[in-house]
Order: sequence, then structure tokens, then C-alpha cells
Amino acid sequence: MKSEYHFQVRWGDTDAAGIVFYPNFYKWMDDATHAYLAAIGYPSSQLFAEQQIGVPLLEANCIFKRPLLFEDQVAVKSYVEELHNKVFKIKHVFVKGDQIAAEGYEVRAWTSFKEKPKAQPIPDLIREKMMQQVETVEG
Repeated sequence: MKSEYHFQVRWGDTDAAGIVFYPNFYKWMDDATHAYLAAIGYPSSQLFAEQQIGVPLLEANCIFKRPLLFEDQVAVKSYVEELHNKVFKIKHVFVKGDQIAAEGYEVRAWTSFKEKPKAQPIPDLIREKMMQQVETVEG
């Protein structure tokens, strides 16, 4: 099972040639990560409001395969590719129709903001939900 985040490319997302300007892919990966957390039952806003937990970005990468254009309908399929004690790597695949437009990932740390920001172990309940995602994708 993968979480899916859908959007339509807006005019402001494109450059003068009408092709999506590359930083937007990183914005959409961020949006897709928050959609993923909500899909497994842990919306970012709720995590922060109730537990002062966030998932700051440590690393991001994106490989562009086909251009996206104004008004394209896009699905970002996201799943946890690697799961460590305090850090997880979430993969994002941008799909337009039946073609992959781009693939990227983010590495994020499970972080408490109760005092000074500090990474902490991902709770077992959340880890189990993320592992289900990993097993489904690989299996």
C-alpha cells in the first residue's frame, strides 16, 4: 500500500517555457510526506499540537525523467523505503497518467520540539505502521 497525494500543476509552478520549475518537486515531496503521515493516522499538525513532534528534513533528492506541464494531473505515490531508530527515508514517485515523471526521496528525523529540538526513537506503534508500508511495497 502506498499513500497517494494528488495535485494539478498550476501556472505559477511553471517557468517561461511552461515546464514545472524544479524546486516545486521538493515542495510537493514535502506535501506528500505530510499526506503520508495523515494516511497512517498521524497528521503532522496533530503530532505537533499534542506531542510537540515534528519530522524535519535531513536530506532530499529528486531525479527528473519527463517534464510536467501546466494543468497536468499528477499523483505522488509515497512509501517508507528505509526505517531506522530515529530516522526514516520516504520515497516519492511522481506519476502522470501511466508514466513516471520523477522519483525522489526525503530523509527525515523523528524529533521532539518540547525543548531544544532533539531526535528521538520513532514510537513502536508508528514504526509498525511504517513497516507495513515497507513490507507491502517490497512484497
